[in-house]
Amino acid sequence: MDPLPDPAPLASKLRNTLVRYHSIGDGEWRVAKKTKDATVWRKPSEEFSGYLYKAQGVVEEVTNRIVDHIRPGPYRLDWDSLMTSMDIMETFEENCCVMRYTTAGQLWNIVAPREFVDFSYTTSYEDGLLTCGISLDYGEVRPNFVRGFNHPCGWFCVPLKDSPGHSLLTGYIQTELRGMLPQSAVDTAMSSTLANFYSDLKKALKT
Repeated sequence: MDPLPDPAPLASKLRNTLVRYHSIGDGEWRVAKKTKDATVWRKPSEEFSGYLYKAQGVVEEVTNRIVDHIRPGPYRLDWDSLMTSMDIMETFEENCCVMRYTTAGQLWNIVAPREFVDFSYTTSYEDGLLTCGISLDYGEVRPNFVRGFNHPCGWFCVPLKDSPGHSLLTGYIQTELRGMLPQSAVDTAMSSTLANFYSDLKKALKT
């Protein structure tokens, strides 16, 4: 098990990585799924043998409230059907923490429940916010869970210029689920999970 990293350089590197993903040209992405709430694209990841996913949709809500529902905190467990538990293990400062969370089984339990330990960082971006994270090799793995690994992931949330009560939410996700899994099953699960994330989030924001 690794010791906890120094949060400041890790946060800075993570932000720079996500900003770089955000500048990747449209031509490099291939559409993986499209719903009324979001479009999901993918491209081969530079970090591991799977894909980097990009999801984007407009959400009818102000930026701060959306990000409060996404980042580690009390809201997330209430509405995210995939997440089954979450604890903050360490808090460095107001916008920086290490959290451990577990996810439910997916695809008729072909994908068994997973556990992740992520460093999470939320910062300003343009007129909005960026909340991002990366997994750490930290803490004991609990029995009955496979420890998954999130390569740099994050959500950009910025107000629409002509409609400030709406926000453009763009996510970049590259999750290595680990364990004995066919990659095709993982890819199917990821596209659907990301599309459902938007519909679940919109429902939660209306309540």
